[in-house]
Amino acid sequence: MRLVTVAHGTRRTSGNEVARELTAAAGERLGVEAVCSYVELSDPLFETVVAASVEPTVVVPLLLSTGFHVRQDLPRMAEAAGGPLVLGRPLGPHQRIAEVQLARLVSAGASVGSGRLVLVAAGSSDPLATRDLTRAAELLGRLWGGPVEVATLSALGRRPAEVVRPGDVVSPYLLSPGYFADRARAESLEAGAVCVADVIGPDPLVADLIAQRTLALDAVRRSA
Repeated sequence: MRLVTVAHGTRRTSGNEVARELTAAAGERLGVEAVCSYVELSDPLFETVVAASVEPTVVVPLLLSTGFHVRQDLPRMAEAAGGPLVLGRPLGPHQRIAEVQLARLVSAGASVGSGRLVLVAAGSSDPLATRDLTRAAELLGRLWGGPVEVATLSALGRRPAEVVRPGDVVSPYLLSPGYFADRARAESLEAGAVCVADVIGPDPLVADLIAQRTLALDAVRRSA
């Protein structure tokens, strides 16, 4: 069995490296071949990686909510590839993701439960993504000890300038550094945030989640 992960991709090397580190860590946990790929903007592209797939392959999207890529691009590419391949759902929303977000907030100097918290995501035009972001905010809110507001940087939803208030704490719902992470920080600080946490990054809890998803998908593949 081979694990293939697929991240969005960015022009920033450090952003793509997060996906590579997580993929390598998950593969090491499982003792299987693990290949990192991207939807766009970086090589290797997912479409290329799975095009010549002849061995049983499990695909875990390194995306935090549903959207166009998850519901249309990836299924289309996977179907075109053919072969013994099973495609999983996005990583988030999930409790482990929320736990990492909380850790990033604490590392940034936030005191748990003190102050208003805003989750800032990239955004999507898919209404199902809005549902996922609401769920992600609920999971983080349970750990934070209070409600979490949601802002998005594009498409559906309210922008940080509309949501973030002076004195607020901000948690970027983003896996990797890059364009959206820079915007999340800049727009949140401009709106008056006193603390903006780092992105989720290559955390061991995320690698564990990828490994868990891989095993579950492989069981589905074997039973098909």
